[in-house]
Amino acid sequence: MDRSKTVIRTSVIGILANVFLSAFKLIVGTLSHSIAIMLDAVNNLSDALSSVVTIIGTCLAGRKPDKKHPFGHGRAEYLSASVIAVIILYAGVTALIESVKKIISPVQPDYSAVTLVIVGAAVAVKFLLGRYFIKTGKRINSDSLVASGKDAALDSAVSLSTLAAAVVFVLTNGKVSVEAYLGALISVLMIRSGIEMLRETISHILGERPETEKAAAVKTAVLGFSEVYGVYDLILHSYGPDYVIGSLHIEVNDDMSVAELDRLERNIADKVYEESGVILGGISVYGKNTRGGTAEQMQLAIRRRVMAHEHVLQMHGFYIDEQTKQARFDIVVGFDAPDRAQVCREVTKEITSLYPDYTFRINLDSDFA
Repeated sequence: MDRSKTVIRTSVIGILANVFLSAFKLIVGTLSHSIAIMLDAVNNLSDALSSVVTIIGTCLAGRKPDKKHPFGHGRAEYLSASVIAVIILYAGVTALIESVKKIISPVQPDYSAVTLVIVGAAVAVKFLLGRYFIKTGKRINSDSLVASGKDAALDSAVSLSTLAAAVVFVLTNGKVSVEAYLGALISVLMIRSGIEMLRETISHILGERPETEKAAAVKTAVLGFSEVYGVYDLILHSYGPDYVIGSLHIEVNDDMSVAELDRLERNIADKVYEESGVILGGISVYGKNTRGGTAEQMQLAIRRRVMAHEHVLQMHGFYIDEQTKQARFDIVVGFDAPDRAQVCREVTKEITSLYPDYTFRINLDSDFA
């Protein structure tokens, strides 16, 4: 079964389960005058709506690339996950308002054995549903399913606290009622969960550093070719959970022919896609000196000086043109540096003073991966 069908099937199960639970809780909450149970029912309805949004987002994300969107529509899943977060936020704020009203004007609940059994069953169902959503979402890399699963897991905890409050009320013969206060606590947890989910999905939309495993898989695949001495400047762009486009630099001998490079780059692109699923949209080249001279000694000496700087993470792409006395290399400066450009200027000044007979071109790179 493909990914889209798995998401839709899982979401349909979630819709049916949440509608079923919501109906029973609304009936029980109304008969027992329990604000906590009624809010729990409303929360189940919001979960069902979240699953509907997940299905819509998956269908949109599965559309084929077109002239206006040549990279496909995969990021629609991130948007659907953010909509789910907003729904949870809205439900939380609404629930908080109702809970405050009940604190100001309290209504005594009337629990029965049937009520407690139904709430207990709901705890088990939501817990299992949450685990199923999270497990499936992680397996197929679906942010929407994971978000729905986390919400369901929170709901099971909420239902458990509602059951605990009901048991306390019954055991104390109605003397201790924390219904409205529990409703307020549930609301705050819902709001917090919605904010966290929204922050996470917005981060995906803005563009995050690629996962370490994904970057390592790409680099390992490329370094598997004997002609490649190093892999640098890896950049990965996500256009959805299943569509990642990347670019990188490879370091090869400077005496390779265009035909040899062409064959190597095609083989690299094929291998990377097979092993990591990443589409390499561009492979650039750094030349490695092969004609002897002072290149190797200079590189070692310069590397020691450059890497001594606190915020410099890497130096690569070193090449010397002995005829023109020009040298070039890149440095990666961490984002924690107060002024990354200033670090590059300091390195340039230091290396130039070390080798005044050469002209240096030092490029400032970012730590993308």
